[in-house]
Amino acid sequence: MDHNEYSYVPPKPKRPQLEPKKLKRWIILGVVVLLAVAIGTSCWYTVDEKEQAVVTTFGKVTDVTEAGIHFKLPLGIQQVQKVAVNTYQKIELGYRSDPYSDLGYEVVESESKMITGDYNIVNVEFFVEYKVSDPVKYLFSSYEPEDILRNLIQSQVRNVVGSTNVDSVLTDGKEAIQMQVKDLIIETLEQYDIGLMLNDVKIQDSEPPTEEVTAAFKNVETAKQGAETVVNEAKAYQNAELPAAEAQADQLIQNAEYLKQKRINEAREQVAMFEARYEEYAQNPAITRSRMYYEAITEALPDVQIYMDLSEGDLVKVLPLDEFANAEEAGSVTSALIPDVTEEAGVNE
Repeated sequence: MDHNEYSYVPPKPKRPQLEPKKLKRWIILGVVVLLAVAIGTSCWYTVDEKEQAVVTTFGKVTDVTEAGIHFKLPLGIQQVQKVAVNTYQKIELGYRSDPYSDLGYEVVESESKMITGDYNIVNVEFFVEYKVSDPVKYLFSSYEPEDILRNLIQSQVRNVVGSTNVDSVLTDGKEAIQMQVKDLIIETLEQYDIGLMLNDVKIQDSEPPTEEVTAAFKNVETAKQGAETVVNEAKAYQNAELPAAEAQADQLIQNAEYLKQKRINEAREQVAMFEARYEEYAQNPAITRSRMYYEAITEALPDVQIYMDLSEGDLVKVLPLDEFANAEEAGSVTSALIPDVTEEAGVNE
């Protein structure tokens, strides 16, 4: 007897079928919910403190909003593009930062290798800071403005380095190169007007392409520093000794001026005395000659006592009698030694 012949199979339950009207209502309700969600999520947006938002309506710029919560037309009628305008961004030229590298960066020789004005090859790495100054021009005035800025920086860097000698690039001319590159980039950015503003340009590193040349330049730099040290020591010695020498020179000049003035005063005094004596001489030449004669004898013989014989009323003789007081013939000796004053002075009776 077959067992399947007498087994009972229960009928399958019928699934409840929605009526067409109810199904249509559910579809409409779902569409409405989806539209509400889409509208609710697309009619507002938030802007960070470091950003500005550019609002476009059907592709045309209609507003630029600051930080905060803002509303816009939903369903793509208005689009919002946020731009970081209060953040400084960087461009690395000649190298790329790499935290996994042993040095912390990787050299990009295609950007760093340059030819100097004296036809030497150097590797120069630049670090550039910039930020967005105008979000509308940044978004719509050019395609990939960062690439434009990078190419501009590389062009101006090669232009400046190509007109500078290798010593300046590697040693003491870096600051001048930075300033010149910065000025050229700023001037060109103003012409391009792509909504970017340059903040700073710095030479991160500059070195010759080989170790031998690097060692030679290090030796040159050491020699320059030694020369500067010697010059500074010489200037310090000069500054220490120069005031003393100037003081000594001033003292010598003052002494010379004093002696000069003293000589002038003495000469003037002698001239005045001579002129006064000449006036006296002009009034009575004979008496003046006699007085001058006696003054001359007094100066020539300061320790000799002289006696003048005025017995006859006129000066006749000058007698140093103290030296011949004990001599038997003092008069004859005195007459022989002392000439007649009347004849010497030319006194007339």
